[in-house]
Amino acid sequence: MSGAEAQVIPLHGPGREKPDPAAQADRDLRESEEAQEQLNQERGVDAPVVEFPGAARVSPARTRPADADLLPASLRTALGFLRDRLTGDYTVDEFGFDAELTETLLLPPLRALYEKWFRVDTFGVENLPADGGALLVSNHSGTLPLDALMTAVAVHDHVPGGRHLRGLGADLVFQVPLVGSFARKSGQTLACNADAERLLRKGELVGVWPEGFKGIGKPFSSRYKLQRFGRGGFVSAALRTGVPIIPVSVIGAEEIYPKMGDIKLLARVLGLPYFPVTPFFPLLGPLGAIPLPTKWSIEFGEPIRTDTYDADAVDDPMLVFTLTDQVRESIQQSLYKRLSQRKSVFKG
Repeated sequence: MSGAEAQVIPLHGPGREKPDPAAQADRDLRESEEAQEQLNQERGVDAPVVEFPGAARVSPARTRPADADLLPASLRTALGFLRDRLTGDYTVDEFGFDAELTETLLLPPLRALYEKWFRVDTFGVENLPADGGALLVSNHSGTLPLDALMTAVAVHDHVPGGRHLRGLGADLVFQVPLVGSFARKSGQTLACNADAERLLRKGELVGVWPEGFKGIGKPFSSRYKLQRFGRGGFVSAALRTGVPIIPVSVIGAEEIYPKMGDIKLLARVLGLPYFPVTPFFPLLGPLGAIPLPTKWSIEFGEPIRTDTYDADAVDDPMLVFTLTDQVRESIQQSLYKRLSQRKSVFKG
């Protein structure tokens, strides 16, 4: 090495200072904003759109296309139903009731029967509560329980808000494959006081048909003559929950399948309460299962209050019997009145 002294260059001398990170970030931000502003001016944009934190966001799955309103309402409903089924975005209550499935798949064909085939007239709709619980007690007839289904349509379509009738069905309904599943999904449950009281306390409209199989299976010669109403279990449920009892009378269902006989041996083999013989079934096979297009009327009577009784009134068997008989007599008198005004089975 030469004897010349080496020159020491300071690392942080003038012009070599270590840049301040905060100052550098501030300069980068200003340069970015200036570049964005210049770009907006070139594109003719007055100001950038800033999304505020926490602003509502629309899920892409829920975003409707611009031309969604051009689709028919029925098609939009069907598409919405399919979307909810695929995504699992629907609810089923503790009893298995699926309101969306009921309104989308089950009610439309029943409504067609209600409006076009049976041409149902309804009376006393003002007696149905718009909210809160009530027990609807109806006569039962027709060989097949179509009267219960038509009453459910009447309640849903005539009560503000589209309330659903939660029917109480016999054990056999839930033991039949497919039928039991659809019964649960449409809001039906087992005919027992425990389930009835739970539904009534939740403010539901509950339907009960105390005649049971004795009613829908009675012969044509006994049409519109009410059978026994059992031991008044429905009255006990109403007393415990303090809800009104609404008598319901149905005219027209007795004649849809005029029952002329019963093949008891076949009924036992199939595990049915009866195997009906009508003028068309089983002679015409499946065609004989088509109900006759009779003209129907459904009347909702004046409510019978139960909230005026003491809490221990449910333990009074005489009171339960008296109320049961009062409901039965109210329905029977309503049936006689409507029958006296009817001029034709098929025209009303």
